[in-house]
Amino acid sequence: MRKTLRIMRLILTLALAAAIVGVIWQRLGPRLEDLPDSAVKPKPLDPAFVRLTPRETATLPLATRFDMPLGSERGTFTYNARAFRIERHLGDDLNGIGGENSDLGDPVYAAGAGRVVYAGNPGPGWGKMILIAHRLPEGDELGPVVQTMYAHLESMKVRTGQVVQRGDPIGTLGTGDGAYLAHLHFEVRAGPYVNPGQGYADTVLNRVSPETFIRARHGAYAAVLNPAPQKD
Repeated sequence: MRKTLRIMRLILTLALAAAIVGVIWQRLGPRLEDLPDSAVKPKPLDPAFVRLTPRETATLPLATRFDMPLGSERGTFTYNARAFRIERHLGDDLNGIGGENSDLGDPVYAAGAGRVVYAGNPGPGWGKMILIAHRLPEGDELGPVVQTMYAHLESMKVRTGQVVQRGDPIGTLGTGDGAYLAHLHFEVRAGPYVNPGQGYADTVLNRVSPETFIRARHGAYAAVLNPAPQKD
């Protein structure tokens, strides 16, 4: 009996203490309306943490061959105005041979078979951008998935989730909403992270040389055109 009374007395004491703390907190603690906007408004999702799931990676179209995305199937009538890692550049800047804005509105093609995982305008200086994820053949040194990125577009002809084949028109060449002369900023990225990211950095991050990547996976001799995409 005495033990029971001691337990009840302890419970009542703890309850009273909690009530006192609650009253003090209500009177002296920070109120929701006193908090800064940054503390009460939801933060935007950081795209650096968006990634393809294992299931999404496994169901990507298999890309067995790649081509340059501008000019023709093999990038004919196109030159690389700023190559990968020149002045911290994370991709290749591809231009038509006419220079200036002579190639404005020219078609941009999917470099390989894949699925569009991003199509939008990520911010100033980018213009419209498309990211396509590709599943590589088993044993490829870059892993199971790479992404090709096409930026500064004037228009987009595909939407997120759409499956494309190598050589399909996906957009048209633009100026990054007037920030540059017309050209295509083209990147190749290893890994499943779907992030528009930046075009320049002190390190290579997850980027690889587009020219080197495509040359190694072109699937034909340098002077031979690849077969039509539907024959992949």
